[in-house]
Amino acid sequence: MDRLEANDGASGKRERNRIRNRRAILHAARECFREQGYEQTTIRDIVRRTHLAAGTFYNYFSSKQDIFAALLTDFLTRLNSNLTRHRRAAASTEDFIHFAYLALYQATARDPLVYELAHRNERALQELFGADIVGLTMQSLEDDVRNAMDRGLLPSIDREYLCAAFFGVAWETSLALARRAQGDPGSADDEAVNATRFSTRLFLGGLPELAGLS
Repeated sequence: MDRLEANDGASGKRERNRIRNRRAILHAARECFREQGYEQTTIRDIVRRTHLAAGTFYNYFSSKQDIFAALLTDFLTRLNSNLTRHRRAAASTEDFIHFAYLALYQATARDPLVYELAHRNERALQELFGADIVGLTMQSLEDDVRNAMDRGLLPSIDREYLCAAFFGVAWETSLALARRAQGDPGSADDEAVNATRFSTRLFLGGLPELAGLS
């Protein structure tokens, strides 16, 4: 029994070390990408900042692209789950639009570096995922729009144009939000709410509707 408990303890310690080392690498990569840019950062830069052995790095990631993919996959997994849940639970047109933008903007505000990196490094993103950041973050939008039309939450209009309009507003607004959130992290959540209100009013009522925000 003592031996089993000792083995369980050793296994638990190894798992904690694994999680800690992976987090340290991802944190170091974030800092290097932020300071130097994705293209300019090398694996050596990342390893140096972690204080781990170079060999330890390769136990977790095989390349810089693997790190970028891990950061973005975590971002997208959380985001797409929230997007689909909120959009399909919407009880009105305004809810559908509001919560779609809120999920995206909150994710961006809480992880602005990943969004901005993906936005600036479109070629790397295409190589890894075969799509750009908005295409990935809104990948389930067409199905949800079709579902909303079937439920009467959205008018039965040109779905392709409607989704393109969603994409267009989300693309540049998310980038502006990411820059604001990085410049003033303390205001990130408030900025996400402001961006959501702006985008929802714009989408629902056009420019005249925005007058109600001032």
